Amino acid sequence: MKPIGILGGTFDPIHYGHLRLAEEMRELAGLQQIRFIPAGNPPHREMPQVTASQRSAMVRLAIADQPAFVLDEREVKCNKKCFTINTLIELRDELGDTQPLCLLMGGDAFLQLHTWHQWEQLLDLAHIVVGYRPGYTLEERIHSAPAKLREHYLQRLCAVDYLSRHAAGGIAELAIPKLEISATMIRNRVAENRTIRYLLPVTVANYIYQHHLYTPC
Repeated sequence: MKPIGILGGTFDPIHYGHLRLAEEMRELAGLQQIRFIPAGNPPHREMPQVTASQRSAMVRLAIADQPAFVLDEREVKCNKKCFTINTLIELRDELGDTQPLCLLMGGDAFLQLHTWHQWEQLLDLAHIVVGYRPGYTLEERIHSAPAKLREHYLQRLCAVDYLSRHAAGGIAELAIPKLEISATMIRNRVAENRTIRYLLPVTVANYIYQHHLYTPC
């Protein structure tokens, strides 16, 4: 059974860095689908500048031409703080015990995993697939992480084919070239009245301009 990928984030706004990461992971990990889950009330950072519904609308526009990408608005529609563990519990209840699920993230996010709510239970519900820049492996960086996270990493590290044969429990690494694009860069460029062309889909750029997002008050 092909795994389903789960990619969460504030997507404030979504850009080609997010989309390229997702496409590379879909191909390299053999994912049947990737669910983009915009954060509604993110517990690990300040509230985004624009509303959850606006960020969700931008994701919908950005992924419209890729059938394997699906927008999941469950966190956007939640009025309380949304933790990844709760989202995974809901998805597992909906999709069953045998469907492989892959929580997708970058290397920096993985090295902060120990700060997440009930982080040690995440692998009971899903695999974790970590994208890292080629030539700069996660293995070289994990030694600076807390002991519990290092232990999880070393015990659960697996090959990509493990992901489709088990519903959860593995940690797989994928070498993925990183596009040097950030949401902060895009927000700053809009505020400074500079072009954001070729940093994100034109449909998303048009939405930002039409709704006057990220402009100074």
